[in-house]
Order: sequence, then structure tokens, then C-alpha cells
Amino acid sequence: MTLFRKCGIWQRAGARGDANTYRMASREGTSAPPSDSANSDRGERSAANPDGDPAEHDGVSQSAPGPEPEEEEDTDTMEGSEEEGAREDGEGRSERRMMGKKGGRAKETRKRRREREPSGGRASHSSSSSEEEDETEEEEQRTEEDEQAVEEWLAAEVRELGVPSWQAVPSLRAREIGRGTQFVRLACGARGLVQRLELQARLEQHAGCVNTLHFNPSGTRLASGSDDLHVVLWDWARRRAELDFDSGHKSNVFQAKFLPHSGDSTLAMCARDGQIRVAELSATQRCKNTKRVAQHKGAAHRLALEPDSPCSFLSAGEDAVVFGIDLRLDRPATKLVVVKEGERKVGLYSIFVNPANTHHFAVGGRDQYVRIYDQRKINENDNNGVLKKFCPSHLVSTEGKANITCLVYSHNGSEILASYNDEDIYLFDSSHSDAASYTRRFKGHRNNATVKGVNFYGPRSEFVVSGSDCGHIYLWEKKSARVVQFMEGDRGGVVNCLEPHPYLPVLATSGLDHDVKLWAPTAQTPTSLKGLKEVMKKNKRERDEDSVRHNDHYDTQLLWFLMRHMRHRRPQRSRRVEGDPDESWSSAESSNDEDAGPDHVQCMSS
Repeated sequence: MTLFRKCGIWQRAGARGDANTYRMASREGTSAPPSDSANSDRGERSAANPDGDPAEHDGVSQSAPGPEPEEEEDTDTMEGSEEEGAREDGEGRSERRMMGKKGGRAKETRKRRREREPSGGRASHSSSSSEEEDETEEEEQRTEEDEQAVEEWLAAEVRELGVPSWQAVPSLRAREIGRGTQFVRLACGARGLVQRLELQARLEQHAGCVNTLHFNPSGTRLASGSDDLHVVLWDWARRRAELDFDSGHKSNVFQAKFLPHSGDSTLAMCARDGQIRVAELSATQRCKNTKRVAQHKGAAHRLALEPDSPCSFLSAGEDAVVFGIDLRLDRPATKLVVVKEGERKVGLYSIFVNPANTHHFAVGGRDQYVRIYDQRKINENDNNGVLKKFCPSHLVSTEGKANITCLVYSHNGSEILASYNDEDIYLFDSSHSDAASYTRRFKGHRNNATVKGVNFYGPRSEFVVSGSDCGHIYLWEKKSARVVQFMEGDRGGVVNCLEPHPYLPVLATSGLDHDVKLWAPTAQTPTSLKGLKEVMKKNKRERDEDSVRHNDHYDTQLLWFLMRHMRHRRPQRSRRVEGDPDESWSSAESSNDEDAGPDHVQCMSS
């Protein structure tokens, strides 16, 4: 119903659409401009009431509307004004829809609304509200730009997923008639099974964060090491612990591995205390003792096994030293190389032996370079002994801010996978020349709070698997660099270790939780990757924010992590009995007798 002002009073005319305009104007305390229907109505009413008696109108404007005014309002509605009111109602609805849009459309709508407002309404708006609107518009524009930039980053350097090369029914039929000789290998590397991975079991025995996992060569047993200084051997298929023994270390156990071709009787271990220890296991599922075979002057994070040797392996520490260890020698540890960049030592977090050429090994640590050495010809006076080194081209000039937390060779040694701290995961071709850049890039996860692992998955290294600070497990298809599986892996918020079974489609993982999780492809339907994009975007934004705020954020996070878990570590059990110092296997070059602790520890299963 339209009202117009004449001689200081409100007059009524038009349809209900104009009544809406009147109510809006009344709330704002402004004058409503007369519409065309109002002018027409005024002319007719003037002819019918030449005296201009305002009594009827005063009753409408001064008293609350009741049933009778509503009825009168209907009788006074003009046909021409109904059409006008309907048109104005449509415009109002369209305006409200447009106000819900973002960016430029929202700005255009506010401008149009200000033009339609009466001059009195515009005058009532304060300058502060205009500033707030401008700030809101700028914030919306920045949000849109950031969102678009993240979308472009996620879509860059990925390829379309190919047609699955393995199909279950034809493969099963071929196997039934004796033609499926490659059934297990093809099935374990099939994308369809990876997309059906789901949690099978939690193995609970440790009283601290689980830092290492390793299957024995036959895949029947799983070794795990923890901040509680214990190593547990699992019969993972039956989901029970077979052996729990004190490692002999003084601080967090970082790695424990079965030596190949040893009948699961020898286990090599390293820890934050810098010691490299070897546990001798009996056939009756007991630990005879543990012996120290080398001592780094900093934390020792990784061991590298030689695939065919039951008595030789390598170790790397934060003191930049690589030891070659041969258990057949009286003094097993031999210093192979001190890793340097120029004159600066480079602390190491990872080491891996090339499975196709065991003379070659790769290391990574507190700078951006993957370095490859040949044990037969290490000359530290010639390029610091480096055979060749790789680095993503955009990280070459980062001046040591990038760190490699883990690297691994593929199944045939043709590729190297490296995970960078608060950066992405990069794949290198090991046959490329020195200073070559990466061939694939895997992104979306977050590697900041801990020294995080990465691994290949599948018998032919078909997939890449990594944990994340967001508590999820990511699996990328290697060829396309697209995420094909996304699972929530740790309630504590960080997944560090990922160990594929040697020949079955089974994955073991661990992190800040005190348990070991087992995953297998038993889901009825493939994953929908629900929530993946939102988590990846969040990880990217947090990474960018931290890189701006903290130049040395990695050191702070690592220190916080180690101190936190040292504080909450369970008191060490008094099981250690010091042996004769003459029984030590430690190298004279590497031992640090003040901090090394006992060399020979008699241990028993708990």
C-alpha cells in the first residue's frame, strides 16, 4: 500500500507492495517518495473528497492496524497499483538475492541500494559504517584472491588419473586357470585396492610415541620402537606382542630394523642418544643382550640396510657423520664420510642404500640437497666426496632454510623420494646428472612439527605415502601426482612412520599416539576423499603463514617436540646391568664415554 505526503499528513493509496515500502521507510525514519500509482490514486481521491477531509487517513496513521483497516486496505487497492506493487516486490526479492553474492556483485548491489534510498536515509548513515563496508569489500576480495591462488596451486603439476591397469574379476579368472602368475604383485599395486584401505587394528603395548616400524623380510613380524625406550616385536596377523625388551638406549628410540638373512635374530637400533646398538634375539623369542657398536655425537635418526647382507649396515647422525658398520669386525664402526656443504657440516636425518647398487647411498638432512655417495671412491678433497646431488630448482637459493626429513629409493633404485620440512615431497631420477631438479611433486600434506617419514607403496613403487601434521595419511598415485587415498591416522595430530608390508596390501603406521595402526583394503566402496580439499587448503595456508612469521620455525618445533616427550617419558626401568667395558664394540673414533651409557646390556622380555 503506497502512502504519500500531502500538507504534512500521510495519505494511502496503491497496493500492498507500496505498504511494504511505507513500513521500510517508517523504520528508517525517512520520507517515502510517491509512486506513479500514488499520483493516480491522489487524483481520484481529490475528486471524490474535495474538502480534503483527513479523518480517515489520520485513523490509519495513528492507530494500530486491525481487521477493519486490513479489509479497507483491500477494498482501496487499485488495479493499476497491483501491477506496480508486484513489480516492486519482484525487485525487492531480486535485490535480496544479489546481496548474498560475493565480490563485485555484492559491491554493485550495495551501490544500487544506496541510489534507491531516500536522501534522508543516506544522510543518516555514518562515515564509520561506510568505512566498515569498504573494509568488508576489501576483505572479501582478498579472500577470493587467496582462494583462487590455492586452487591454482593444487591444480598445478598434476596429471589426469589413467585407466586402472588391474581388474579384479579377469585377474581372478586367469589365476584359477594358472595364468595369474603376477596376481599378487598386480593386486598390491592396484589403485582400486589402495582406495579401499581402512583401519583394521590397533596394536597397543608402548607407553610413548611410536617412532619406528619395520617388517621382517618374510613379513611375519613387525618391530616397533618408542619414546619409552622399548622395542616390541609383533605377530601382527594375530595382533599380539611376542617380545617386549629394553633397547639399552638412554633416550628416544628412532629406528629398529631386522637385518636381512639373519633369521630375525639380529636387530639394529639407533636413538636420540646417538648410540647404534644391536640386539641379539633367541629362537625362543627372548632378547639375549644389546651391544653398542657405534656412537654419534648427536642424535642418530636413521639406519640403512644393505639388502643382501646380514652383518653390514650404515648409520647417519646429526653430527654429519656416516658410519659403515660391519659386525664381523672387532671394531665394527668405520667413518665413511663427514657430510659438508663447503666448510659447513650438514647434520643428517636420513640415509638409504640403493637396492640395485649397494655401493651407492643417499643422505639428506639440514639443507636442501639430496647427496649420493659411492662407498668405493669417497674423496673428501674432491667435491667433499659427493658423487652427485639433487635439489628442486626453486629451493637452491633458500640458504639452508629447507631441510630433508626423510628420503628413500624406489624398489629398483631408479628414483629417489625426498620429503622436505614445511615444503612438498619431490621425486628425483637417480640416473640424472648432477644438480638435476625433480620429476614429480606431491603436495597437500604438512611436514613441520616432527622429523616425518615418507615411503613408496606397492611392489613396483606405484604410490607415494606420507603422514602429516594434520593427523591424516596421504597416498598419491606416482604417475599423476594426485591424491587417491586420504585417511585419518592419528588422534594425537601427527603421523610420522609408514611401513608397507613386503608383499601384501597392508600398511602399518604410527605417530604421536602410543599405538601401531594396521590398514588393509577391506572397504566395500572406494574412498570419496571427503574433506580432502579443505584440509589441503588449510595446510597450505598454515604453511605460508608460518614461513612468513618464523625464519627458523623448524628448529623451534623440533626442540618443542623433543622436550615435550622427554618431559612425559615414562621413568626408565631398572633392568640394565653394565657389562665389562672390554666387550664394547664401539669405534674408538666415535665413542663418547661420558654420555654413551652401558655398552653391553643384558635384557629380558617383559
